[in-house]
Amino acid sequence: MKNFEFRNPTKLLFGEGQIANIKNEIPSGSKILMAFGGGSIKKNGIYQQVMDALSDYEVIEFGGIEPNPHYETLMKAVEIIREKGVNFIMAVGGGSVIDGVKFISAAAPFTQDDPWKILTDRLGKELKEAIPFGTVLTLPATGSEMNSGAVVTKAATQEKLSFGGPLVFPKFSVLDPNVVASLPERQIANGVTDAFTHVLEQYLTYPADAPLQDRFAEGILQTLIEIGPDIIKDPSNYQAAANFMWCCTMALNGLIQQGVPTDWATHMIGHELTALYNIDHARTLAIIGPNLYRVMFENKKDKLLQYGQRVWGIKEGSEEDRAQEAINKTVEFFHSLGIQTKVSDYTEDYQGTSDIIVKRFEERGWKGLGERADVTLDKVKEIVEMSY
Repeated sequence: MKNFEFRNPTKLLFGEGQIANIKNEIPSGSKILMAFGGGSIKKNGIYQQVMDALSDYEVIEFGGIEPNPHYETLMKAVEIIREKGVNFIMAVGGGSVIDGVKFISAAAPFTQDDPWKILTDRLGKELKEAIPFGTVLTLPATGSEMNSGAVVTKAATQEKLSFGGPLVFPKFSVLDPNVVASLPERQIANGVTDAFTHVLEQYLTYPADAPLQDRFAEGILQTLIEIGPDIIKDPSNYQAAANFMWCCTMALNGLIQQGVPTDWATHMIGHELTALYNIDHARTLAIIGPNLYRVMFENKKDKLLQYGQRVWGIKEGSEEDRAQEAINKTVEFFHSLGIQTKVSDYTEDYQGTSDIIVKRFEERGWKGLGERADVTLDKVKEIVEMSY
């Protein structure tokens, strides 16, 4: 196991009725910006619950944060915060809204330069100040409610970049499983797929003599396999929703990646597919992940064997066959959720995609991704073309 430091300061309020308790977590007299997405929270009752809880505060609403939040939209919120003297932010939404609020939180006091540099120059760890914020999670998927990572898209240039740092953890997050009941099937399937792939990116690398982390990861994967079909079939099933929500949070709150190698190449390539074709984030992961495992098969063979046996019960056949079958089982699972796994399932205009992505990575200096930094540009091209 590698050396590590681990701290996660986010307080979770998990369970039914917890939205009412956010008033106990925000300093009295705060001026709050409430950020949300397309308005579904006003239809499913969450908006009113939040507003009731914030009745003693001055609240400024900011709606319209997109899936894959746009820098241009977020900067409008930054202007409001600076103009109105906002000193607390409430993110009410899924991962995109929470990611957007993390950027708003960092960008509002960042007046010495263009805030886009927070992303291009990866300045998250160097931030000296950020507006505190809390979240009410409405869509389990990304784990953004309990980590410091965020991804933002610049619509003008079709760039999708990430950042994170110690000042952009949520102060608290409310996780009420009842919110799942109002979600459409597509979003639930995306959430299961997103969390599943998050775990794989921290697990399918190489053995690091970290059996506890492995079993944490395998437990999340097994639980998602068990409850995924149930929560899609009946999102009003509170117990299934609770376990689904907790899996999504645990998949990316930092716990399972401590002391082990990780491989975020799937994410980095997938982000480009979203930026270019607006494919749902989770679906880009399902497109790229299995083919990355195939191209980098020798790197990942030992963990694929372990994954196949422990998670899928694969015990028959040669090592090569068992490891390949573990990849096949992963694809079958995504298909069982209604997730298609080819770029061509989402767009007809995909020729040349690999060249565009390789050029972008080259310009950014991303020439060696993955747990061994050997997912070269040639391999990126191969992975993308295999995914057509």
